[in-house]
Amino acid sequence: MTLGLALLLASFTVLVALDAPIAVALGLASVVYLLVSDLAPMIVVAQRVLAGIDSFTLLAIPLFLLAGLLLLHGDLTPRIIRLCSAIVGRARGGLAIVMVMGCMMFGALSGSGVADVVAIGTMMLPAMKERGYDTGFSCSLLGCAGSLGTVIPPSIVLIVYGTATNTSIGALFVAAIVPGILTGLGLMIVAYIIARRNDWRGGEAFNWRELWLALKDSSLALLGPVIIIGGIRGGIFTATEAAGIGVLYALIVGGLIYRKLTFPLIWNLVKQTAESSASILFVIACASIFGWILAAEQVPQLIVNAISSATNSATVALLLMMGVLLILGTFMETIAIILILAPVFVPILRAYQIDPVFFGVLLTVNLAIGANTPPLGIDLMAACRVGGIPMSASFRYLLPFIGSMVAVLLLMVLFPGIVLGPARLFGH
Repeated sequence: MTLGLALLLASFTVLVALDAPIAVALGLASVVYLLVSDLAPMIVVAQRVLAGIDSFTLLAIPLFLLAGLLLLHGDLTPRIIRLCSAIVGRARGGLAIVMVMGCMMFGALSGSGVADVVAIGTMMLPAMKERGYDTGFSCSLLGCAGSLGTVIPPSIVLIVYGTATNTSIGALFVAAIVPGILTGLGLMIVAYIIARRNDWRGGEAFNWRELWLALKDSSLALLGPVIIIGGIRGGIFTATEAAGIGVLYALIVGGLIYRKLTFPLIWNLVKQTAESSASILFVIACASIFGWILAAEQVPQLIVNAISSATNSATVALLLMMGVLLILGTFMETIAIILILAPVFVPILRAYQIDPVFFGVLLTVNLAIGANTPPLGIDLMAACRVGGIPMSASFRYLLPFIGSMVAVLLLMVLFPGIVLGPARLFGH
C-alpha cells in the first residue's frame, strides 16, 4: 500500500468516525490525497465530479422520487393499505403482514426505502399501536420491510448500480422481482410467528365483497408498476423515460382522477425532490473522484488477487464479497458503497464468470440489510423516528427480521436461478 493510498483511507475513516456526511468524507479524503500525491493536478476533482453525474440514466433518480411523492400525496397509499387489509383480514399478525405487503406495493411505485418507510409507517404504526402491537416490533419490521423499496423495481439503488457498472437496468429490474417477493415473504413469516406468541391480530374480518371493492379501488395504483416495468422490458422506453412516464401517470391519477394534487402541493413536492436528488447526486459526484483514485492505485487488482489466492470457487468468492458488503453496510450509506465498490468488484465478476445482473441483485438485497443494521441503519432510523421511539427500542425484535433477510440472500447465492431465471425468461 502506498503512502497516498494509506492517507486516503485514513482520512476517509477519520471523517466518517467524526460523523461527517459521507459525501463530504469522500470529497475531502480525495482532495487530501491529491494534495500530497503527484497523481494528477487538482483540476481533476472538478473533471471527475462532473463526469460522475454526467449521465442521462441518472435523470431517472429525481423523476422516480417525484413520482413516488406524487403517488403518496395523490391518495394511492391508503388504497394500497385498504387492499392489503382486505386480503389479510383479522388473522394473527394481520396488521404486521399488511405493513409488509403495503411496503412491497408502494416500493414498486417509489423506488426508495426511506420513502417507503415514511409513507407506510405514518399510516400503519398508529393502527398497530392501537391494536396492542409493541412499537419496537412495529418499527423494526417497518425498517426491514421499507428497505424492500430498494430491491423491488423501480429501485433507485439498481439504477445507480446499473449506471456504475454499465449493466442493463431492465434486466436488473426483472431479476429483482422474485428476490424482493421472497424477502417480503420471509419477513411476513417471522412477523406471524412473533405476533402469534403475543396474540397480536389484524383489523376487520375477511369479507369477499370488501376485497373486491378494495381491489377495484386500488386498480390504478397496481397498474403503475405494470406500465413502468412492462414498458422497459418491452423495449417501449428506457428506464429514464419510464421515470418520466411514472411522473405523468402520477399527475394524471392523483391530479385529474382523484383530484388530490393541487399546484401548491405539486410545487412543494418538486422542491422536496430537488433537495433529495441533490443529496444523492452529491454523493455520486464525490464518490466518482474517490473511485477514480482507487482505480489509479490499482486497488481493484489487489482485491482480485487477494480473493483469487484465497479460493477458486465462484460461490466462495461471492460469499466473501457479501461479507464485506454486510460489514460496510452497518456504517456506510448505500449509494456510496455501490459507487466505491461496484467498479472494484467488476474485475472479480469477470474473473469468476459471475453474471453482473445476478451480483447486482445480491448487492441490493445485501445493502437493504445494511440499511437496518446499527449504527447507521438509515431505514431503521427513519422507522423509529416515525414511531417516536429511540432506535435502541427496536433492537429486541430486529435480529429475527435481519436473519430472515440474510437467509434469503444465502438462498440466492446457492441457487442463482432464483435471480437469473426470470431475467433469462425475458431475454437476458
